[in-house]
Amino acid sequence: METVREDVRNIAIIAHVDHGKTTLVDGLLKQSGTFRDNESVAERVMDSNDLERERGITILSKNTAINYNGYTINIVDTPGHADFGGEVERVLSMVDGVLLLVDAFEGPMPQTRFVLSKALGLNLKTVVVINKIDREGARPKEVVDEVLELFMDLGASDEQLDFPVIYSSSRDGYASYEADGGDRKSLKPLFDAIIKYIPAPKVDIDAPYRMLISNITADEYVGRIAVARVDRGTVKTAQQVIVCNTNGDAKRAKINYLYKFQGLKKIEVEEAKAGDIVVVAGLGDINIGDTVCDPEHPEPIHFVNIDEPTLSMNFSVNDSPFAGQEGEFVTSRHLRARLMKEIETNVSMRVEETESPDTFKVSGRGELHLSILIETMRRQGYEFQVSRPKVIFKEKDGKILEPMELLTIDVPDDSVGVVIEKIGTRKGEMKNMHNASQGYVRLEFRIPARGLIGYRSEFLTDTRGNGIMNHIFDGYDEYKGEIAFKQHGSMVAWEQGETVVYGLYNAQERGRLFLGAGVKVYEGMVVGECAKNEDLVINVCKKKHISNVRASGSDDALRLTPPTVLSLEQSLEFISDDELLEVTPKSLRLRKKILNTELRAKARAREEKA
Repeated sequence: METVREDVRNIAIIAHVDHGKTTLVDGLLKQSGTFRDNESVAERVMDSNDLERERGITILSKNTAINYNGYTINIVDTPGHADFGGEVERVLSMVDGVLLLVDAFEGPMPQTRFVLSKALGLNLKTVVVINKIDREGARPKEVVDEVLELFMDLGASDEQLDFPVIYSSSRDGYASYEADGGDRKSLKPLFDAIIKYIPAPKVDIDAPYRMLISNITADEYVGRIAVARVDRGTVKTAQQVIVCNTNGDAKRAKINYLYKFQGLKKIEVEEAKAGDIVVVAGLGDINIGDTVCDPEHPEPIHFVNIDEPTLSMNFSVNDSPFAGQEGEFVTSRHLRARLMKEIETNVSMRVEETESPDTFKVSGRGELHLSILIETMRRQGYEFQVSRPKVIFKEKDGKILEPMELLTIDVPDDSVGVVIEKIGTRKGEMKNMHNASQGYVRLEFRIPARGLIGYRSEFLTDTRGNGIMNHIFDGYDEYKGEIAFKQHGSMVAWEQGETVVYGLYNAQERGRLFLGAGVKVYEGMVVGECAKNEDLVINVCKKKHISNVRASGSDDALRLTPPTVLSLEQSLEFISDDELLEVTPKSLRLRKKILNTELRAKARAREEKA
């Protein structure tokens, strides 16, 4: 028989990137008494890995739990970027309600729409939190109206439209039902709203136990551990279970360890009841989406459908002249093992074998999704090469379909014309245009995903760094035709050696350099961007010949323009179809697929004939 567990609340916090979600969790943890008064606590404690702290984004969903007035509030901090939507989709199956965090200045953004649509689709109760009300230019009341419009656009029911609103400043640690922040003392109004509006789990504690695995991590002492919500019954340590996977197979296992969350720690417990979010160890080779059941009642739970990848690129073993000099893991065996390990926990990523044993096709939700994997691997000591990202096409009823993106751009008034023109050439279709704030205009487009590849750096140049660009996947549509991208050529090193000022000085007149003097290069390595739409082979290692007659100090007169050092994302945007990005723990090098200059010219001639 179903009962209501009034002592538990399970919530997820969902928001667009940089709307203050992780900072709000900090405040909830501190004001609930989770930390000792003299305990040293870092800012954004839920952003636990270096990449999350550096970029200020949440990449992996994380769990925590706080105790408030006798209630246990289990909180899941979810990513705000649609490229990590696989994380969002699966963790929402663990909760009964969500806190939708929206910036009081920016209002609803593309990722706000994305995460909210997932929550409404699962019929989760929503508490809207208008955050950063202390920010200059904040317009909390107008943002509430925009959120209401968003709910209606997403087809919310009358019950879902009746959402409570809390106004807060996560940085300063206060919340209120008043748009001006009220007495600005604490987050107590938010705690009370969670208890009042988020439904308590309705569960059957006496039924045979069952739980769905929603996350997987590893522990060096107990091995593979799984995060799950107990769907029904009571789970105990040392209990025999049946693990049913998504393929319909089942195997026996035993629960060796059982934990509950308490703050940022895991506390070992003897049992957990339906409605609890727990951590289980000892189940062996378990995966996300598996169901742990009573051996007498193996009844798997349907796992939420994860959106398919839209972008792919090839990962291959590094075969450049500098291969193996900087990386620890360099073989195809290392590369394959690491990629296969990634898809065990990264449910929205796919890895496929190719005809070459040294190359693997990796598909993900977007450029950020793939670039985070690349950056993580290089920090772990891997050395490899990647190709230019390509969109994944589909075929239906004899028609070619391509992935589309919903693009939102905030730009200064004087940059509107050039942005509209550039998006138009990339087959973008304008959907909306209105004033976002003083001096800024918000433009909304629907554009093919391939039209955005390589556009971000061009966009920042056109808006002089003042534009903000966000986009999310918006389904598939018929192929929009060829896109005339702005072409650029590459300046390619002619020989292996070390760059010198004299050679670079002559090269910089032909375009933009990516490296300075004293850098080791090899034949076929891309050293800069050519001003013309053609590749230019150039000798950047060329030294000035010594002569008997030479003015004193003439070499000192050569002045180099500081080189443009490309980031990982900029490098992925720059490379062409005939180029690769060499990734090592210490370096990012752009290179041609065919390094030899003569062989490259022959291949180009064959292509032109064909």
